[in-house]
Amino acid sequence: MSDVGGWGDMFGPQVPRTGSDQKATFALASAAYRDDEVIKILETNNEWHESTVKLPRRWATIFRPNLGEAFSQAVVSRMLGAGRKPVVQSFGLEPQTVVEHCMAANNVRRQRDRQLTGVALLCGVLFLPGLLIWLLVFQIRTVIARREDKRAGAMATTLLVAVGALAVLFLIRMPFTGFWAWYARLAIIAPVVGWFLAKQICERTAKELRAHWDSLLSGSTVGAKVPESVPSSPGDTRAERLRQAFGELRDEQRSNVVFYAGPKGILGMGTRWGHWHLAEDLVPNPVEDAPKVGSLSADLSKHLVPEPEINRFQSFDVVTAIQRGLERLDTGPLTTGGFPKPKVAHWIVSHIGAGAKEVSRPSGTTAHQVNLEEIRKTCNSQQYDQGDRHYLGVQWTLWDGNLVITMMITVTVLHKTLRIELTGHALGPVHGLFTTKPAAKEKEVAKQVKFWETRKVTLPLVDSDEVVRLTARAPLTWYPPLLNWLGGSLVLPEPFGLRHAWAAQPWGNRFMTDDVLRTATPVMRVVHEATIEFLKGHNVDTEKFDGRSSVLSGAVQDPTPKKDDVYDA
Repeated sequence: MSDVGGWGDMFGPQVPRTGSDQKATFALASAAYRDDEVIKILETNNEWHESTVKLPRRWATIFRPNLGEAFSQAVVSRMLGAGRKPVVQSFGLEPQTVVEHCMAANNVRRQRDRQLTGVALLCGVLFLPGLLIWLLVFQIRTVIARREDKRAGAMATTLLVAVGALAVLFLIRMPFTGFWAWYARLAIIAPVVGWFLAKQICERTAKELRAHWDSLLSGSTVGAKVPESVPSSPGDTRAERLRQAFGELRDEQRSNVVFYAGPKGILGMGTRWGHWHLAEDLVPNPVEDAPKVGSLSADLSKHLVPEPEINRFQSFDVVTAIQRGLERLDTGPLTTGGFPKPKVAHWIVSHIGAGAKEVSRPSGTTAHQVNLEEIRKTCNSQQYDQGDRHYLGVQWTLWDGNLVITMMITVTVLHKTLRIELTGHALGPVHGLFTTKPAAKEKEVAKQVKFWETRKVTLPLVDSDEVVRLTARAPLTWYPPLLNWLGGSLVLPEPFGLRHAWAAQPWGNRFMTDDVLRTATPVMRVVHEATIEFLKGHNVDTEKFDGRSSVLSGAVQDPTPKKDDVYDA
């Protein structure tokens, strides 16, 4: 998403968006519209982070959320909520787009819940005894149906039929007379009438949500509509708070500070799959055409033959030379394709440990950006002992945002040894759960004649249990904490970032793996070439650097990615 400069740019006309990372963005955004069970999110857990689901209370399973409801509520609260913790960058997708779709999905559901609340008041609360009885029946039925016993489904259906039969008998043989007899009849019938009305509302909303879900994954989507983001008056404080929250989110996404979490690698970039080091002593070039001193004394020799010296430089000077070389990676001698234009940037890397639950960026940053002077200072001074470190990164976002390849370079000088380190990081596609399109609900049943064969039967998009669940939740949606306490919620992993929380490794895709492995060799050679050329210009003997570079150029072609962040010590 392009940067915005005002209200019209941020929330103006909703037009189709284009970009190199839209598929990954829309795949995650589609989770806001899904109607799967929330427990399915646990299938997406990876080596970087694990989501958890807070289960409903045993007596309140009727208030449980589905995946779309839990995902939307959790993401909006985490990304835009007041007093939230910092968010990790989502390389390869646009977090604001995902958040906007979560808000749009919440708006669709909120409109449905208002209608369901009206139905519940007219057909339920006014006839509360009958409503409580029917809710108790459905709660018991839900508990029975969720058991692993194969007979549980039949038992649940039998229970509902039996209660229905008792209700009919109760209407025929009413034990009351007068006003209470009619009230008792209405108390039994009104919730059933309300159920039929609620079913129509739920089916209409389910079709709308599924249409958005399918549209996102089909590539024919338009921007999410978030009307509450547009100020209705100059003093609209809610819209102003939302604008500031989105501005904070964009600043965090553009931050040049990243976090190394031990074996989890750099959050948002993935673990190290390979590393290579070029380290040799800085030795000055010998003085050429020196006078032949022959039999001259040692003291006279010192005056006639000058000591060779290195032209002074700092680590950041080497980094700058490497940066110029990396920015030309998309050019080559042949017109046969190759690298797209890379993103070359300076990064400040902070170590937080694998078990950290939150991140914090350095103080004194402007819009979460460390300025160039501080970057230069970190590069030149913080090469040993505690403190943040400087890296030069070159990054490609490929496969429509499903593959993020990052090569990180750091330059250190300890005593006389210049060390150039190159590490490769790769973040794979979003989990396959987010790329599945909506499918008709079906089940297999035995044929009536050829009972040994089965056939598929299309089920209603919204069944009886779902109508009751949505209607029961509707009056409580105005206060999410109470609803989460009753029905449970999705607990997002921390430190949270939309991309790495639900990413897979790229090694399962042959072509993605090829792209990752092919990146290392040309990047390494550009880094070595720029370094050696810089050293020659500063009167450094590069003979050993040339030899070591040749050895590494062969070693980098090892085709096996490693788990370099897992030290076997």
